[in-house]
Amino acid sequence: MNPTLQSLLGTIDGLKAALDAARPLPSHTLASLREKLALEWTYHSNAIEGNTLTLRETKVVLEGITVGGKTLREHFEATNHRDAIFYVEDIVGRDEVLTEWQVKNIHSLVLKGIDDAEAGRYRRQNVVIAGASTTAPGFLHLDDDMRALVAWYQHAAPAHPVVRAAELHARFVKIHPFIDGNGRTGRLVMNFELMKAGYPPAVIRKEDRLAYYDALDVACANGDVDDIVHLLAKAVERSLNVYLALL
Repeated sequence: MNPTLQSLLGTIDGLKAALDAARPLPSHTLASLREKLALEWTYHSNAIEGNTLTLRETKVVLEGITVGGKTLREHFEATNHRDAIFYVEDIVGRDEVLTEWQVKNIHSLVLKGIDDAEAGRYRRQNVVIAGASTTAPGFLHLDDDMRALVAWYQHAAPAHPVVRAAELHARFVKIHPFIDGNGRTGRLVMNFELMKAGYPPAVIRKEDRLAYYDALDVACANGDVDDIVHLLAKAVERSLNVYLALL
């Protein structure tokens, strides 16, 4: 790991320590922070995948209002992602470990009402990932690959939570287990790991999409996770600063 990245992780450790020292946070403060980050997480994660709802439109949709000129799928993507966040929060609150069953449940929520036949089900055909340097494994290998991913997750050597979350995300993306919704599901799984370690959710921003795709491509192609760790670390730093600004 390069010195710049080590320094950034050290900064994050300091911010996390300051947040931990202030806990428990006032209930209304915590609720407003949770709502703010959930909205931004939903907006940016969907926008990375091509959803055209603006941040304000996403907020309106989550309040139950239909936005004219937007597709039904875009509306579902917003409400589904919100529901998937609630699910992740729930399993984090119950201190559950990550399993294939949970990954499938998260994906099922992401695609609910959009493609119910594929929701929560590993793809049954081979795919090519546009713009990627690697080829996703054949669908016949997905059961073995996902079992191996969970085994790695459960038995990997101790690492900084940000490093662990980034590598988990990169490994998941490389497998590309679902026919659609892999990016959203992968970022939800990534934040499951961060939130389990006591961090607020990290928001990968739409404007960082190219750097994000490039970092994932490097990680999938040769196993070098420094770039995706750095991008995620900056996102974690932003979220921690949002929390600390209200203390």
